Amino acid sequence: MKIMVCVKYVSATSQFIEFLPDESDVDPAFLERDVNEADYSAIEEALKLRDETGLGEVIVMTAGGEPEEEGLRKALAMGADRAIRVLLPPLSSQDPVAVARAMAVAVREENPDLVICGVQSSDFGSQSTGPALASALGLPMVAAVTLIEHSGNRLRLHRDCEAGRAEVVEVDGPLVISVQAGINDPRFGSFRDMKRAKKAAIPVVSPGNLGEARVTAVRMYVPAATQTVQMIEGGPARVAAQIMQLVKDEN
Repeated sequence: MKIMVCVKYVSATSQFIEFLPDESDVDPAFLERDVNEADYSAIEEALKLRDETGLGEVIVMTAGGEPEEEGLRKALAMGADRAIRVLLPPLSSQDPVAVARAMAVAVREENPDLVICGVQSSDFGSQSTGPALASALGLPMVAAVTLIEHSGNRLRLHRDCEAGRAEVVEVDGPLVISVQAGINDPRFGSFRDMKRAKKAAIPVVSPGNLGEARVTAVRMYVPAATQTVQMIEGGPARVAAQIMQLVKDEN
């Protein structure tokens, strides 16, 4: 089974950030980066499928510039067999449909049995790249998968639905799926795999002229606070009296 995994090298979100002067994006000087959490889960699921069947290969791919290759090398260190970087037209990184159309070029060249994406990225969280990729390829799509079981090329997929419901579907490849973050424990790469990943050649695929991006960020900013917090101190009677006064003042 040939499996391709979409990988996004995202900015860490749990840290102080600054925006560029034109407010078009986050200033990269303030960012630490890592593979998207759900994409780590996607990589691990692909590696498990390969290891359980004893056949096939796992190919990781990303879209963007040369700095994105660091995310691919982390996936190679986990045990992926090959990596591909897809070039993106200017400003297309903020348009999930443009990213999906570019990635579709690489997927068609490889003709995999299965494409796995993370359900969403931790930076923009649009949940659109996987469905847009499936649409561009004309393949079926199963989203929010939490468990993958296989029998040959036939897959049994457990997925989350709305209102706390779950669903089990059986499908034949080729297809695109997106997996939830945290459904497995992504492995750590061995020292040997880390050395291999560091030296690995990563081919670059040019998708050609796909047109201009349809979505661009106009402004990124931190919204002004709309509420303030007032600390109330003292004994129970004093606190209760202050709360009653605050309620009266609000009304």
